[in-house]
Amino acid sequence: MGQEKSERQARYDNILRAANHHGKRGMPPVDSWNPPFCGDLDMSIARDGTWFYMGTPIGRMPLVKLFSSVLRHDEDGRYLLVTPVEKVGLQVEDVPFIGVELDRISQDDGTDALVLRTNVDDVVVISQDHPLRFAIDAETGGLTPYCLIRGRLEARLGRPLLYQLADFGEEAEIDGESWFGVASCGRFFAMMAMADLARAMENSPS
Repeated sequence: MGQEKSERQARYDNILRAANHHGKRGMPPVDSWNPPFCGDLDMSIARDGTWFYMGTPIGRMPLVKLFSSVLRHDEDGRYLLVTPVEKVGLQVEDVPFIGVELDRISQDDGTDALVLRTNVDDVVVISQDHPLRFAIDAETGGLTPYCLIRGRLEARLGRPLLYQLADFGEEAEIDGESWFGVASCGRFFAMMAMADLARAMENSPS
């Protein structure tokens, strides 16, 4: 048991050192690294964006940001912390990031852009490269927005930002049907058919 704990701590420390080293030169290129898989680390990300190690919240935001910089989401659905020499698995309850701030800015071409900041201070412009998607709860009809941040990593936007999106929203016709959605960088992101919108807003999760 002691040896297993030591190995686990060594992996934790190695990933932290690698994230710190490569992070000094910008966002580490984790998608291009293909090291061997070294097992699962006792680390998880809760639905509210809190990171845990061995059941204890990681309270230092600089540490969370370092770990998030080497996070990867593979095609098979597995979340990994990746360095050039090893990768380890971790558990993610929903998606790893939370949208915490949303602004609308005017661009030089006259179009509006929506800018999203996450709980780990990633900032993206909602666009074709960082699209919105909207998940509908099958039981309640509630609406939950997600935004692609990088790779396959997404941020969930809670109810306050959903209401902001609704304030920014507009109606558009798609295939002969009226839809409500938001526009950013010249692209329209359809939220829901107008006929279903009121029920979805009432039942959306926080």
